[in-house]
Amino acid sequence: MISALAIMALGAVVLGAALGYAAIRFKVEGDPLVEKIDAILPQTQCGQCGYPGCRPYAEAISAGEAEINLCPPGGLDGVRKLADLLGREVKPLAAEEKPKQVAIIDEQTCIGCTLCIQACPVDAIVGAAKQMHTVVESLCTGCELCVKPCPVECITMEPLTEKLDNWKWKYPVIEIRRVA
Repeated sequence: MISALAIMALGAVVLGAALGYAAIRFKVEGDPLVEKIDAILPQTQCGQCGYPGCRPYAEAISAGEAEINLCPPGGLDGVRKLADLLGREVKPLAAEEKPKQVAIIDEQTCIGCTLCIQACPVDAIVGAAKQMHTVVESLCTGCELCVKPCPVECITMEPLTEKLDNWKWKYPVIEIRRVA
């Protein structure tokens, strides 16, 4: 009986030591603030902020290397959320805020070159080489990265019409001030 308990205790110690070593050896480095900032960003991966994607931009904001108002797809709403999270002042967008839009491919003009598919960071364009392409509207972020590489200029950006399923309450136009 005692030998069985000793073997079980020894096994528990060995397994505990192995788990402790694995926790130290394979520790994942991550900044929770970067995760929170990245969750606020629109995940368009468009590069309009000057960074190659939303994650590098979030890391730059967290490190204090970038302003919070550089993301046109996030709009002023995104700037407000970032300001609330970081305790910073809300600044106007550094670039022009555009209405939400989606890419539309003129299927009669499309030659199937696949350059737009390669440029799309969210895989919203489907098609095959030398075949017509189309845009999956629910996946399109409106980043406009597919427009420039198209050799026949068959891609246009159309503003999304406001429907019941994508309508959001607008912020008030007047500034609300606290009375002390």
